[in-house]
Amino acid sequence: MRTLKFTIDLKNIALIVSLILLLLSIVSCAKKITFLTSSVVPAARGEVAFKKDKNNNFDIQMELSYLAEPGRLQPPKQTYVVWMVPTDTDTPINLGQIVGTSKLKIKFETVSSSKPRKLFITAEDDAGVQYPGNMVVLETNNF
Repeated sequence: MRTLKFTIDLKNIALIVSLILLLLSIVSCAKKITFLTSSVVPAARGEVAFKKDKNNNFDIQMELSYLAEPGRLQPPKQTYVVWMVPTDTDTPINLGQIVGTSKLKIKFETVSSSKPRKLFITAEDDAGVQYPGNMVVLETNNF
């Protein structure tokens, strides 16, 4: 009888430890941040997740929805550009152009060697701009 109870206790302990490890792996996978509501495109919504990869770079993934085509904005623009403010400087970095804004759901993914502190999206006339314009469509708080 004593052996049976000891076996059951070990199984319970193993189950609890497994659940804790699973929970920790899920929580530590990626940090997910929601974009603030936009005054330029109020229906636009989005989330950004980032995590450190095995090369010590940061994998940044965005999911956006209800982002109007840039030509429908006032004044009309040509494209949307994603910007990142890294933790080590205040100078925004152009991460790239969002393609496919005629769909209701858009995905954007990139890799950066710098840890992001803030992300934002601007409407621009040219995707290769070096500095963000004034029309900020979506942005996050500092994280």
